[in-house]
Amino acid sequence: MKGKKFTTVDDYFKEIPKVALERMNTIRQELKAVAPLASEVISYNMPALKYKGVLVYYAAYEKHIGFYAIPNTHEHFAKELAGYKQGKGSVQFPHDRPLPMELIKRMTAYRYQQQLAAFKK
Repeated sequence: MKGKKFTTVDDYFKEIPKVALERMNTIRQELKAVAPLASEVISYNMPALKYKGVLVYYAAYEKHIGFYAIPNTHEHFAKELAGYKQGKGSVQFPHDRPLPMELIKRMTAYRYQQQLAAFKK
């Protein structure tokens, strides 16, 4: 997937390595349910969920799923993320461990609620 430029989430999913495809499909479906008003977009050449701004990004790699929930979501869930490799605003969910879908959903819901509150009229 390196070097490819994606314009749609569907295009991205066509190129996902088999090792990550099922996990990525699970994330995609579950996130749609958590944030029903959000739309799928490509941002920084990876799938993202957007509602009045990006909620989360996620990406498939050979050995892990990268998950990026900004701006303060990782801080809020720091204790639960402690067992995973992290960077500034990113976390890696390795393919050789169960996917923490409930945590991913809660992180996404947290961001979604932030956006709903920020843009409430």
